[in-house]
Amino acid sequence: MTELTETLELKLVNPNTHKHRKLCETKHAYQQALEAAFNADCTTQTAANDVVVNYDLSGYAKNALKQYVPQLCGGSYDAKELKDDHPVRFTNEGPKLDHKPQNAIEWYVKIPHHDDYHLWIPAQINPEQREWLEALYVGDAKMGECRLFDRDGEWYFHIVATRDVEERETSPAETPIGVDIGEASLVTVCHRNERGTPTTPNLWNDEGKRVRQLRETYFTATRRLQKRGSERIAESYGDELWRQIDHLLHTVTSEVVAYADQFENPVLVLEDLTHIRENMDYGAFMNRRLHGWGFAKMHAQIRYKAAEKGIRVETVNPAYTSKTCHCCGETGYRPKQATFKCSNSACWVSKYQADVNAALNIADRYLGRESHSREHTSGDDSAEEGGRLTVPQDTQADAESQQLTLGAYAS
Repeated sequence: MTELTETLELKLVNPNTHKHRKLCETKHAYQQALEAAFNADCTTQTAANDVVVNYDLSGYAKNALKQYVPQLCGGSYDAKELKDDHPVRFTNEGPKLDHKPQNAIEWYVKIPHHDDYHLWIPAQINPEQREWLEALYVGDAKMGECRLFDRDGEWYFHIVATRDVEERETSPAETPIGVDIGEASLVTVCHRNERGTPTTPNLWNDEGKRVRQLRETYFTATRRLQKRGSERIAESYGDELWRQIDHLLHTVTSEVVAYADQFENPVLVLEDLTHIRENMDYGAFMNRRLHGWGFAKMHAQIRYKAAEKGIRVETVNPAYTSKTCHCCGETGYRPKQATFKCSNSACWVSKYQADVNAALNIADRYLGRESHSREHTSGDDSAEEGGRLTVPQDTQADAESQQLTLGAYAS
């Protein structure tokens, strides 16, 4: 037998005004207690208890704080400062699950508010985690620490669960890793684990920002030099900037291949970008940015570097990879550059990091054995309607694409 651990995510469904207010009260009191205990440098549970006991919280939240604060204050984490937003933590004795399969929304979660008052709230589950949730409900899995999140007015509840499973010898399966190349994040890679759950992704955000800065510097400076008649200086200056960009591209593509090499039997899955340039017409400014972008160069570098490591590279049809929800398959949209929003109200995913969503769709397309060649161009959305090749103000794209936690990818 081997012990597995999984973090189960439930999205609380439209708490009414009263329950929403109670959730906000719990969050506010927890943040105050956490800040007070952290500022008091409580390195022991006894010291933390002396502080948090005075706050209007359930005993389960207070007990979680007594365990957590000493880890922050010189313990496991040794935090130098307290970040603004922390999830509300509960020990496992307080929260409960209820299952009513006859209802439209099957699952309900009990969230402690005070010692003598609890909130029962319906919840949507990640369908990929149904087996785990059912095991937890019938007692075949153990509940660990629970956490309550508020993400832009929507509430989520995480449960750490563990269970024992029989070890089975299996032949190494492929690990398809979706590779999404863009501007806000230069590259995003993500794949699913053996249970089908999305893994923690890698996003090369800083490199994307740096390449955009270098390219904008190149076009601005060379235009001015050419107007002054300094063609030779402009050419020399541009060569130096493109060498810096090439170095960044080589560094990132090497890191992508190294990321894949840590898994057993990996397959790097890229979008087939044939004809993508011929279908771009977004005005002189955006055409310059998109046609000058190094998609083909990055594809080629990934291919030959992967070949050196014995890693296969495959391509899939790119149609709608950035507009499709990786969970339910419904078409969604991108209200912001770094955000994908699912249009299916019944889906547990409401918002997701857009490049991660696209990378998962690319990997899933290979898993589904869809066409590995592009048969038409009309369906390509990579540069349409706010797709990931286009970008708003760079500062906005950078800020939004920094939302990193698989907890924080879905909201």
